[in-house]
Amino acid sequence: MKNLSQRLVIVLAVVIAAIIYILPTANPKLWPHKKINLGLDLQGGMHLVLEVDTEKAVESTVENITQEIRSVLKEEHMGRNIVIERVENTRISIKIKNGDNIDAFDKVFDREFADLRMLSRTTENDGTVNLMMDIPDKETERIKKSASEQALETIRNRIDQFGVSEPDIRRQGERRILIQLPGVKDTRRAKDLIGKTALLEFKLLDEINDPAEAEKGKVPRGTELLYQVKEDRDTRRVTKIPFLVKKRSLLTGAYLTDAKVEIDSQYNEPYVSIKFDKKGARIFGKITEENVKKRLAIVLDKKVYSAPMIQEKIPGGEARITGSFSDQEARDLAIVLRAGALPAPVNILEERTVGPSLGSDSIRKGLMSMCVGFVLVIFFMIIYYKLSGVIADLALFLNILLIAAGLAGFQATLTLPGIAGIILTIGMAVDANVLIFERVREEMNLGKTPHAAVNAGYDRATLTILDANVTTLIAALVLFQFGTGPIKGFAVTLSLGVIASLFTALIITRLVFDYLLLKRKMKTLSI
Repeated sequence: MKNLSQRLVIVLAVVIAAIIYILPTANPKLWPHKKINLGLDLQGGMHLVLEVDTEKAVESTVENITQEIRSVLKEEHMGRNIVIERVENTRISIKIKNGDNIDAFDKVFDREFADLRMLSRTTENDGTVNLMMDIPDKETERIKKSASEQALETIRNRIDQFGVSEPDIRRQGERRILIQLPGVKDTRRAKDLIGKTALLEFKLLDEINDPAEAEKGKVPRGTELLYQVKEDRDTRRVTKIPFLVKKRSLLTGAYLTDAKVEIDSQYNEPYVSIKFDKKGARIFGKITEENVKKRLAIVLDKKVYSAPMIQEKIPGGEARITGSFSDQEARDLAIVLRAGALPAPVNILEERTVGPSLGSDSIRKGLMSMCVGFVLVIFFMIIYYKLSGVIADLALFLNILLIAAGLAGFQATLTLPGIAGIILTIGMAVDANVLIFERVREEMNLGKTPHAAVNAGYDRATLTILDANVTTLIAALVLFQFGTGPIKGFAVTLSLGVIASLFTALIITRLVFDYLLLKRKMKTLSI
């Protein structure tokens, strides 16, 4: 009797906990817990396939190396007669006009840039030496692979901060990324957030040359023509202000530690406050100290957001990005800056939007198939096993309750294949009871009392049930580990169903039988 009471307490505790976890799904106001997440196929949302432009990552690396070569030669006081350019996107052309500098150049280059591959080296009649270099193939492949991996992590960080529940983000092949965002309704905002490169750069303005001349095609060497785009919120008119900006980046967003939205007390407009790490703060302080009374452009994805004049050294490592933002634009900008810049642009290859009407239709048909299967199984068990069948049906109902509680408790996502897993579990749960009941029948036919027959039936069927369910659980775990989104949804519900089936078949039904035979003193067993 004492053992019976202990089992009853355990079962009641599990059932009450399951009900508590399910309540928010039925009515979110009843209990402060997250409800069951529905997958893309059930509640609608976005499906995107992106391709990372890894060639741009290689080009960006070559451009950075080109800038670094210029800086090193300038420090060595050798840059006056040397022309360095990036040509053919991924090659570096070096022209040394004064042949006397070639030995000193070779020493510096062998010391600082030994990893570059020499493609050609020619000498003209006047002593000018022409060098052509690039990055070795092995390093190029590493850059491309790293760009794809970094893009995946950056996009995942952005989506996590965007607040999408249970997104599915994974690589497809070498350069493609598959993204599924259940429940997303503002698809335009999501695409902008995911696809924004978010390369933040601080560059000095070229205040000597005229931007108007640059717009005619006369862009001076070492500078680039960028625009600041402003939109009047009342008239919706867009104006573009040209800026001549020096190509060399003095500081990038790689040193950012935080970006948050704040409100300007003077104009009551939102802006993005950014903060650098120690190294970034040191570089920023040096930049502002050396360029007092010069204008510093804050450039994001080749667009100038602001170009304030440096009045004095700024030692704290903090800056602000202004640009007549709306609250949502400022929040999205802060998200992409916190998550980091994409190492290369991404292109949308495939875009699908699953409407909520399609999702609700899938839910309706999936639930209908589950209900039909459930009702048929219930009637079969009652007709074939009588009162014992009713006990099995009670266990089946609790089995579905436990699966739903597991989905809510682990914050798993219910998909259409997941509903198929629940339907399969209904059959497996009944199968365990069938094995037990047939064993009990055999024992009763041998002349044993109902209680002895039940004990023997459970004892002999338990190993068989455990063997069948554990092997199924192993298969489900393998599917979850190596499967994609829909397969994982099936594996989750199947795993939860197997565990719930073992609990209901071996503990709950046994508890009911023991209660009827020991507590209520039943003399016969309807089976």
